[in-house]
Amino acid sequence: MAEPHKSIVIAEIGAAHGVRGEVRVKAHTADPLAVADYGPLHDSRGTIFRIKSLRHLKDDMLVVSFEGLTDRTAAEKLNRTKLHVDRSALPPPDEDEFYHADLIGLAVETTAGEAVGTVVAVVNFGADDLLDVRRPGRSSVYVPFTRAVVPTLDFVGGKAIIEPPEGLLDEPGEPDREDAS
Repeated sequence: MAEPHKSIVIAEIGAAHGVRGEVRVKAHTADPLAVADYGPLHDSRGTIFRIKSLRHLKDDMLVVSFEGLTDRTAAEKLNRTKLHVDRSALPPPDEDEFYHADLIGLAVETTAGEAVGTVVAVVNFGADDLLDVRRPGRSSVYVPFTRAVVPTLDFVGGKAIIEPPEGLLDEPGEPDREDAS
């Protein structure tokens, strides 16, 4: 289950837009205009951002005016600021959908019960999502986030159970098991 005060990044401020303090904002929500539906946003330092107005620019990009932001110089300083909302402000995900924040921190173990590590991030390099799993004393590994490889997510127990493809958990430079004989 999600931690009560966990925050989730739902957008990122980009370049200033015009001279009156508007900024481009890349939305990470299914409907880009929905970033205004979750109440005030905040950055990682706790600074509150209240949306005064927004309009669609293209794809997932918006032009946003925040309360108190009235000039280009101030707007330029916000470039790359990630905007968060409290996890509790978001609706529950549909079945077979997950918020990345709910996956981060899960312990990872194999279906055989072998401890693997901890999910530290969810990444996507253009194909499918991958779980970035940090392994104590070993190299981190990317685990494909598919039902075949991750058949069980136990949020109550705080763990993800994986069926790793052959070789996934091998350390680079380790001899193949067949070569070791």
